[in-house]
Amino acid sequence: MSVGRVFVAVTMPDEARHAVAHHLSEVDSPVPGRPVPPENWHITLRFIGKTESVPYEKMLGLLDQADLGSPFRLRLGSLGAFPGPKRASVLWVGTETGSAELSDLAAFIEEIVDDAGFMPEERPFHPHLTLARIRPHLDVTAYVESVPPVPAAWDVSDIVVYRSHWGRGPARYEELERFELT
Repeated sequence: MSVGRVFVAVTMPDEARHAVAHHLSEVDSPVPGRPVPPENWHITLRFIGKTESVPYEKMLGLLDQADLGSPFRLRLGSLGAFPGPKRASVLWVGTETGSAELSDLAAFIEEIVDDAGFMPEERPFHPHLTLARIRPHLDVTAYVESVPPVPAAWDVSDIVVYRSHWGRGPARYEELERFELT
């Protein structure tokens, strides 16, 4: 049986969401592209995609038994774009602190996902919060350079497994499971 499109992420508390939204609203020009609604902001640790219940349940069991590490402080930083600001398809904000902890957590989750039977991720992990998707690609250099570092920080104390629902309008994310960092 299909579980749907699944991913593992670090969520943002409302206070951090409001800080980012307020910061972006102070910029003279609007966010280019199709902005991600603030309620959907998160930092993806591992996108799994469409999955069946057997490997999904195995992954949950492994996550439940795992020592995910200690809580840590995460501070957002400057804006950037994939694949680059001159031909952007994704506008994002990076991390100023907490990058090493996020990378370690993503690598550990990658091992769990691999042990559960999912295909390994080929792309290197780059911690970021997606602000907008851009189609067709645009040069966002001026926008990226005009936005000062984002003043938002929070304590990461858990990870969440989400299912994404796609249809008309923005995606909707359903929390399936939450695992504490201890």
